[in-house]
Amino acid sequence: MPRFPHVIFDLDGTLIDSAPAILASFRDAFSAVSMTPAVPIAADIIGPPLTETLELLSASRDPALIARLADAFKASYDSSGYRHTTAFDGVTEMLQRLMQTGARLSIATNKRIYPTRLILEHLGWQDFFGDVYALDLFTPRLPDKAAMIGRLLGDRGIAADLAVYIGDRAEDGQSADANHLAFIAASWGYGSLTAAETAAHWQMASTPGQLAQMLGA
Repeated sequence: MPRFPHVIFDLDGTLIDSAPAILASFRDAFSAVSMTPAVPIAADIIGPPLTETLELLSASRDPALIARLADAFKASYDSSGYRHTTAFDGVTEMLQRLMQTGARLSIATNKRIYPTRLILEHLGWQDFFGDVYALDLFTPRLPDKAAMIGRLLGDRGIAADLAVYIGDRAEDGQSADANHLAFIAASWGYGSLTAAETAAHWQMASTPGQLAQMLGA
């Protein structure tokens, strides 16, 4: 029997190494509008929703500028950029092991739903996940990851003590806490959680294999 019948994953920086694709498409977006980013386009910007990241990179909240940048990013990423996404070593095997325990796997990601589905198909992961939730899956768009996880739990009638959230950033742990879920940090991912950011009750997995063991696979 699995330790948790429901295992919910973050995507970017937890299951997939999306940095090369995302960073290239951010560079394409700023080139398309002939603008120099205000901060370096580097892996530490990956994780928040697209609009929030573009506001950071542009040092602007001008709706017209952000919309132009977002359109340029999407044109690059959704056409071919996403194909540069790869799985972290050991993740596919970990997902297979969890599936064999009978656990239901789901995704709750800040990434837009359209490229999320493209990436799952690209990696051959379509059959791993019973639910794939994104902020823009709903109208109106969900406000944040905590609300998204809450929506998933409510839609599927999942009790909090039967689920765990896996992510790589403090936001992920805080979103799990907001929904009274257990949280395991994927330390192989992008989000390097500092001691100050890490709550005492959060657990840590250093490899996908270790995570599988922690979840009873």
